[in-house]
Amino acid sequence: MDEKEIIALLTDKYAIAAVVTVILFYFTIRGQKRSANIVVHLARVCAACALVVATSLCARELADKFGITLVNPTYIDIFQRVAIILILMREAFLGINRFCDHLAKTSGDATLGRMVARLLKAAICLCAMLLFGEYLGVSFAGLLTFGGIGGIAIGLASKNILGNFFSGLMLYFDRPFDIGDWVRSPDRKVEGTVMEIGWRMCKIMTFEHYPLYVPNDVFSSISIENIGRISSYRIKLQVGLRYEDADKVQAVAEGLEKMLQQDEGIDRDQTILVCFDEFADSSLNLMIYCYANTSDWSRFMKIQHNVYLKIIGVVHDLGADFAFPTRTLYLEKDAALASAGPAPSSAPPSASPSEPSSDVPAAPADVSAAPAAPASPAGATAPKPQDARR
Repeated sequence: MDEKEIIALLTDKYAIAAVVTVILFYFTIRGQKRSANIVVHLARVCAACALVVATSLCARELADKFGITLVNPTYIDIFQRVAIILILMREAFLGINRFCDHLAKTSGDATLGRMVARLLKAAICLCAMLLFGEYLGVSFAGLLTFGGIGGIAIGLASKNILGNFFSGLMLYFDRPFDIGDWVRSPDRKVEGTVMEIGWRMCKIMTFEHYPLYVPNDVFSSISIENIGRISSYRIKLQVGLRYEDADKVQAVAEGLEKMLQQDEGIDRDQTILVCFDEFADSSLNLMIYCYANTSDWSRFMKIQHNVYLKIIGVVHDLGADFAFPTRTLYLEKDAALASAGPAPSSAPPSASPSEPSSDVPAAPADVSAAPAAPASPAGATAPKPQDARR
């Protein structure tokens, strides 16, 4: 290859088009981080596709001029189509992400944005697979036939996975909870903050700060309490007064209701109720029923703390006191025994003076007594004991 051929190659129209495309592509990439304008993205897509086309044409021209047999035009055509499709898919995914981020910011719902993004990306991937199949000579009818037979087998083998998938779709559409909500299930030991809602399972961060992964089909069979969507917390309790303070029950009830009406932490637009509720075993119970004017759990606990302390003050200021479990025992004598007089004594008659009293302790045994004599042989007589006077 001489100098004239090199110059002619460099001045070829395909080479010039490739150089211009590379320069344009470089400047569009530089402007990507500086601008979010849609014109910049379209220019980048056009430049990338033009670069692929120019590269393919240059490769064909070089293969024809130099007789390179390894570079097959069919392979160049496949490369060109695949590269263009991948570029379009990448830009489409970037556009979908930007659109879904904007949708999440405007609607305030991150779950909706993620759902739309995943559905659009799945649709684009399916279309790309169908295009590749048609280009490679795979019949669309054959794909449908295989999909019908294979779908039955796959559905039977992955029943739980498909159940979780469709349950995830129902969670997206029904929206029983969103990311960031505090949820609790009275049926299962599930309580925490929702961190992620996926196609197959949900991630819940418990209050012990460990992640809990719950399959989506579990939510279709249990009840869920969404505490994160509560409008206001309720305060409901019983206050037990002593039976000795029965004449002060009305005054205590009125004082407690007045205290709740004046408390800044209590919502006056909702029900405020203090009433005599029950004759208990050891107390006269008053029921207190009201709502805190907050949906924040930590602030509610502070409001409830202050209300409890004020209840103690109101009860003591009115001269009453709180009851505690007590039991009173009444001991009564049997009327029949009381009318019959004292019962006869069952003690034995007193011993006569001549008889020794059995209460006198017996004399202790003689510990110095001689040991017992050994047994005598058969037919022998036992020796007589010695006289104690000796």
